[in-house]
Amino acid sequence: MPFVNWLKRHLVVIFGLLTLAYLLLPNVIVTVFSFNKPKGRFNYEWQQFSLDAWKQPCGVADMCGSLSISLQIAIWATIGATVLGTMIAFALVRYRFRARGAVNSLIFLPMAMPEVVMAASLLTLFLNMGAQLGFYTILIAHIMFCLSFVVTAVKARVMSMDPRLEEAARDLYAGPVQTFLRVTLPIAAPGIAAGALLSFALSFDDFIITNFNAGSTVTFPMFVWGSAQRGTPVQINVIGTAMFLVAVLFVLISMIINNRRNNQKA
Repeated sequence: MPFVNWLKRHLVVIFGLLTLAYLLLPNVIVTVFSFNKPKGRFNYEWQQFSLDAWKQPCGVADMCGSLSISLQIAIWATIGATVLGTMIAFALVRYRFRARGAVNSLIFLPMAMPEVVMAASLLTLFLNMGAQLGFYTILIAHIMFCLSFVVTAVKARVMSMDPRLEEAARDLYAGPVQTFLRVTLPIAAPGIAAGALLSFALSFDDFIITNFNAGSTVTFPMFVWGSAQRGTPVQINVIGTAMFLVAVLFVLISMIINNRRNNQKA
C-alpha cells in the first residue's frame, strides 16, 4: 500500500517531529498565556487577549529585582565555571599526573548525584564556616554545580583536537602564548561556548541548590515558586517567553555563523 510504504520511509522523521512538538509544548503554552488577561489571581485558564503584561513586565512587586539577582548570579557563575572548567579540562587531557583517574571520576559526581545532596552538603559547609547565606553563597554553589558540565563539554572538544596543528604553529616559530591564542583557543572555542551557555542556563534555572543556600536572597525561580502559592502573575509568563526567544535567537545566530564558516571552507 502506498500509504504504508510512505509511513515506513518517514517513520523516524515523524517520531522526531512529534518529540520536538512534545518538548516545545510547554514553551508554546507559556507564550500563549503571556497574552492572557486572567480573572483572579491564577493564570491557568484563558480569559481574554491582552498586552498589559508585555507593556508592564515589572508590574509585579519584587519580580524584576529577583530577575536581576538571577541574571547577575548566572553571569558570574558562568564566567567562574567556564574559566575554571576550561583549565581543568586542558589539564586532564594534556597532562599526566597522579590521581588523574580519580579526578576524572570525581568530576562526574555533581552530575550523577541528586541536587539535594550537593545542596545540603554545601549548606553544612557554609554553616560550619560561619558564612552568611546570601548572594555569594549562591554564587559559590552555582560555580561548583556548573563546573562539571563545563569540564565535560570542553574536555570532549580538546580530546578531538589535532595536536599536529599546534606542532605546526611551533614549527613556524610561534611562542606558547601565541600558539594558544591563535590555534588552540579558536579550535576549543565551540566547546567552551557550549559549556558557558549550559552553565548560564543551569544557574539561572536552578531552584534546589539556591533554596538551600540563599538565606534571605530571592532569585527568580524562588520568586516563581513563592508566587505559585498565592497566584501566578502573567508577567512570569512574559519573562519566560522573553528568555525562550533570547535562547532561540542565540541558536539561530550560532547556526548562521557555522553555515557561513562552512561555506567559506567549501
